[in-house]
Parts: sequence; structure tokens; C-alpha cells
Amino acid sequence: MSRTAVTTDTIDVLVVDDDFMVARVHRAFVERVGRFRVVGVAHTGEQAAHAVDELRPDLVLLDLYLPDVFGLDVIPRLRTAGHDCDVMVISAAREADTVRGAVRHGVVDYLLKPFAYEDLRARLERYAQQRGRLLTAVVRGQADVDRVLAGAAVPAPPPGTLPKGMSVETAALVERALRDAEGSLSAAECATSVGISRVSARRYLEYFHTVGTADVSLRYGATGRPERRYRFLGRPGGPEGS
Repeated sequence: MSRTAVTTDTIDVLVVDDDFMVARVHRAFVERVGRFRVVGVAHTGEQAAHAVDELRPDLVLLDLYLPDVFGLDVIPRLRTAGHDCDVMVISAAREADTVRGAVRHGVVDYLLKPFAYEDLRARLERYAQQRGRLLTAVVRGQADVDRVLAGAAVPAPPPGTLPKGMSVETAALVERALRDAEGSLSAAECATSVGISRVSARRYLEYFHTVGTADVSLRYGATGRPERRYRFLGRPGGPEGS
């Protein structure tokens, strides 16, 4: 049966990352999302090309900093070989030229490291919905095209606007905790400092990360999931610590 004949089938994923531990984490994240199945893992561009030849995945999660080639250079090779798999970039590369290059290569999404499971889950689910629309679309006119392409991006909250359920007072306390932290701060440490639940602290910290007020790094321990740590960057458009 053709892949395009089914819209509720399993979506096969190839994970490409040079770091074995990171690849293992990404694989675990993907396999927690319904319909998605990891069919292979590659750690170099050469391995990725061979894996696509052999496994024919629907989606490739592609790191860019590979030991043998720059990740984006893998995409033309796949297209030349006749593969139509989609590519989602997962990288720490923040340069505007790199992001523009990824767009020119037709990637379906671009997710910056480090990220939480929820960040990847949301993008995978959006990809699955978009893929379903593309596979079942009947295009009779511009309205059909617009409907197929709708919902491809989720805008960030407008600067200065807090999401529903968040208060200005608590946001100010969390921001102060970020400012006062020596280096970085975990959600648990923030919760203790501010006097709120860890879940609430995480929500505010993630909001600050979304709007560019805080940076995020992952700290790997001996066991368990990596800990997300937040560092104050300053308000967007102003000097750090303003």
C-alpha cells in the first residue's frame, strides 16, 4: 500500500545526532508521542544517508553539527537519491543564515536545543496534522491551498502580554529570582525561592524563555532525565540586567 493512501498510519522517524546520549533522549521523546515510531538512529551524515536508503523514514530529525558534514548538506543528497522524507532540524545553531538555509532546503520545522519533551511533542503533533492535510487534500482553488497550508506556525506571545492564568505579580517575582540567581536556576529552585509550585515556576520560566528573557541549558545527571536550567538574559531590546 502506498504511504500516501493512509493518513492514520504510523509515522516512521530517523533520529540523527552526533551525541549518543542526546540521540537516546530524542528517541525516547519521539516514542512517547502517539503514531510516531523511531526506526533508526544515525550519528553522522553518511550514516543518515545510508539509513534513509535502507529504512525509508517519513521524517528525519536532523542535527546540524555532524562530525563529517554540515547537516543541511545531507538534504540535497537525499533529494538527489529520490527520497521525499520530511526533515525537521533539531540543533543549537541560532545563526540567521543557518535558519534561512534550512527554510530554503524545505525543512518542516526548526527546533532549538535544548528543549523539553513538550516542545518536541507539540511540533510532532502539528507535523502529523499538516501531513494529514497534505495527503488528503483535494485542491480545486486558492481556498483549498490556503486551508492545506494553514496552521503551519504557532506565533510567540506578544511582548509584554502574559498568557491566560499568569499574573504580573508572580511574573515579577520569578524574574527577580532569575536576576538574583548565581549562574542558572532550575524550576525547583525557583519554586522554593518564590514560594510557588514547581509546575507554576516551570510555566513562568518557559514563558520567559519563549519571549527571549531567559536562556535554557540542560544539565545531565548520572541517572534520570536532564534538568532544565534557566539563565536571565535581560529584556528583549534592552541591555542585560536592565
